[in-house]
Amino acid sequence: MTWLERALVASCVVAGAVAIAVAVVAGALAIAGAVSVVVVLVVATERVLRRARPFEPWGRLARWRHPGRGPIARCADLIANSRLASALLEPLPEPAMKSDITDVVYASYLVPAERVLPMVPPGLELQRLGPDGRWALFTFLTYRHGHFGFAFLGRLRRLMPSPIQTNWRIHVTDPVTGHRGIYFLTNAITNTLQALAARLVTEGMPMHVLRRATLERTGDGVRIALDPGRGSAPDAELALRFAAPPVLTGAWRECFADYDAFLAYCVPQDRAMSSQPLRRRVSRQEIDLGIPLSACAPIAGVVASRAASAIAGEAQPLCFHVPAVEFTFSTEAHDRRPAETSSGV
Repeated sequence: MTWLERALVASCVVAGAVAIAVAVVAGALAIAGAVSVVVVLVVATERVLRRARPFEPWGRLARWRHPGRGPIARCADLIANSRLASALLEPLPEPAMKSDITDVVYASYLVPAERVLPMVPPGLELQRLGPDGRWALFTFLTYRHGHFGFAFLGRLRRLMPSPIQTNWRIHVTDPVTGHRGIYFLTNAITNTLQALAARLVTEGMPMHVLRRATLERTGDGVRIALDPGRGSAPDAELALRFAAPPVLTGAWRECFADYDAFLAYCVPQDRAMSSQPLRRRVSRQEIDLGIPLSACAPIAGVVASRAASAIAGEAQPLCFHVPAVEFTFSTEAHDRRPAETSSGV
């Protein structure tokens, strides 16, 4: 091969290498450009949705903060607070869920109705108690799940975790349909993945994450500790012993004829409700607890909680314990509102 032929071959090799390099760079730039466009669209959409659905003090739109540190916690914060993520995931069908719950502890407070009225979402009304409607019932209940997971898993549900969960709620009514139920001010659980799933898929579960929680059944009572760490979950410490049914006095006596009447109002709450003004609807999460009132054992002792005091002030709670509950989440339904009444939903 002459030097001319060698030069031509070398030139072809160089030209081919340059062409490949140019193609690779062009492809990389195209991918980077496409990614940049997607990022800009996502950020812009998120900003628009946050203007329509800004952060609120309570409920589904309350700001989430994970108790952990590091990239996983920051990623969870980003996803949980994203309006775009919830808008994409909320339409997904919600399969039936089951759990064999144990050691449910209720702590209930009578609160001046005007104090909790601002917490009621538009489209729902506060259930008022007492002869002049001065009072409302606020309850937080804490329990241990028993293999919380999809009902269709059957026996395989035993592989699912059993986290501790706490629900903080007030009683509301839908004035249009007449449905009565509870509205969750906040919820928290000790499992991050389950908290994210509940928060993003279910409109009525404003779930947060506890750094840690303990629930211990002792021989004569129950001890509970809810530690939010630096996160947005509520805090509480309870040291309770089983006791005789209390004799109602004061505001409790104004609202309920006796302790059994209080239980009959507080316990049979098989419906959670929330509202979505932009979608002109009220959502209902139908659950099945089936708690017999005879299973509710009175307990008394110390209940300390900054989060509860922020809602109930200096009020003292009535507490009771339920040893076991077969929990079933059956369905989520939506009650539509006509356009002319949407401003009040």
